[in-house]
Amino acid sequence: MKLILCLFILTISCAVHKKDGPVFDKELTSFKYPFKVNTFEFNSQKQKMKMRYMDIGDKRASKVVVLLHGKNFSGFYWERIAKDLRDRKYRVIIPDQIGFGKSTKPDFYQYSFANLSLNTKKLLDHLDIKSFELVGHSMGGMLAVHMSTMYSRHISKLVLVNPIGLEDYLKYVEFKDPNFFYNIEINKTISKFRDYQKKNYYDGKWSESYEELIIPFKGLINGSDYEVVAWNNALTYGPIFSEEIVTKLKEMKTPVHLILGTRDRTGPGRNWKKKGVSRKLGLYNKLGRDIKKLNSRIHLYELAGLGHMPQFEDYEAFSKAFYRIMK
Repeated sequence: MKLILCLFILTISCAVHKKDGPVFDKELTSFKYPFKVNTFEFNSQKQKMKMRYMDIGDKRASKVVVLLHGKNFSGFYWERIAKDLRDRKYRVIIPDQIGFGKSTKPDFYQYSFANLSLNTKKLLDHLDIKSFELVGHSMGGMLAVHMSTMYSRHISKLVLVNPIGLEDYLKYVEFKDPNFFYNIEINKTISKFRDYQKKNYYDGKWSESYEELIIPFKGLINGSDYEVVAWNNALTYGPIFSEEIVTKLKEMKTPVHLILGTRDRTGPGRNWKKKGVSRKLGLYNKLGRDIKKLNSRIHLYELAGLGHMPQFEDYEAFSKAFYRIMK
């Protein structure tokens, strides 16, 4: 009887521990975004999709900018930049891509940057936006490059903030099945998620403002929908490894502005390199300069001492480069 009671108490204790903090469903319904959230409904791959997005600023503005989020985030983290752009008379569109944030998390989806680009263009067509500037951070940078290639006549300017993909990963690493990534995602914990960002984004430092950025993850991992969230996270690794952007940047006709925190060492796949590969991945202090040599339309802005999230580490330093571009 005592043993049963102890096991019962332990079970309850573990359950309480798991639910410590917020609890969110797969579409972050109860997580508040900084601006009004709208819904664009469309059909993709024989499924009904809901793309959530924020649309701020004067709808009649002559300047429109679209902000594309990175893989570990969603549209909410553009708040400060969006407010500053609005003050500079921009209309600002901030979508959550399918599989991310408040948008649909399908049970199955063939993710590609081409399809995500198409989804985003459908949203902009729905809003009757024919010309815009495009800003992408991290994975959003890879998406922005593909979108700029597909819809170049609509995009007047491309700004990439510490994008991943500045090297062709599959030249150096083994390709992995989504099951491999699902196993990683389903076994993540809040501490693992935080420690990864602390080490790779912020040079071992941490602050309350960084902690606020991982609140959605805390709620998702505590929620009952986390399996489908983890599966979508796993599926979205595919394009990162299979749809390189180096060639596209070399051939890009649209002006490209590349803002890089040079301390960044983000290198997807570095833990499963091909046999015999000695290349060090993610050396952003070299990658930007190598990419710039490929195309005279690429303009490089290096932020010394900053990492993968320069817009959060040092907003003042980031702003000097960013708002020189976004005039």
